[in-house]
Amino acid sequence: MKTLTRTEKLAFLFLILVFGFGIYFSNTNLQFFDEVYTKEDGFVEYGTAFLLFCSSLLLFTRFFKFFNQKQLLWKIGIFLLATIFLFGAGEEISWGQRIFNVESSEYFLENNAQGETNLHNMVVDGNKINKIIFSQLLTLILVIYLIITPLLYRKFEAIKKLANLFAVPIVKWQHTIAFLVSTGILVFMPSERKWELYELAFGVIFFLIFLNPLNKSIYKSNS
Repeated sequence: MKTLTRTEKLAFLFLILVFGFGIYFSNTNLQFFDEVYTKEDGFVEYGTAFLLFCSSLLLFTRFFKFFNQKQLLWKIGIFLLATIFLFGAGEEISWGQRIFNVESSEYFLENNAQGETNLHNMVVDGNKINKIIFSQLLTLILVIYLIITPLLYRKFEAIKKLANLFAVPIVKWQHTIAFLVSTGILVFMPSERKWELYELAFGVIFFLIFLNPLNKSIYKSNS
């Protein structure tokens, strides 16, 4: 593992502080942890949305910057990834509903667990989509992306070419370790609101991945 960049050092220090305070408050003042530290529309939630948006903006910037220099599959890959993170940022803050004080439609009031205009809190046959898709499926995707894919990328030339062809940023081991540590720390927080901190870690680490992936050459000009 090469030396961490200055941005990575600052980002990891930020996560250490955020999770450190999270452990402290969740074990000494659970009410403060739930209602202030990780509250809806608090710095953690908005921080996550901001970082997801920054990741999307970074990818879209590269998409337009190299649009005339890259192949179609590269454009498709980076555009889809940028769109996914833009969607994630919007979902995190319910598309600005609470910010602009917009009332939910009757459909969302009846079928959304929190009565908000978003998809991840929708309820289908008594089950929250958030639990089925955004938790279970996302966990599987993260394991594949953060652990399996980097191994395959380093070992098989065909996988390497395929990832580069679709502009898939490959994680460095410091990013994988940061995610595993963040996951393990959750055990020490006795509150369901701890997942808000996990989402913040997701935002921070993925921004670092996109900013400085192992295969950073995919973001360079072909000329």
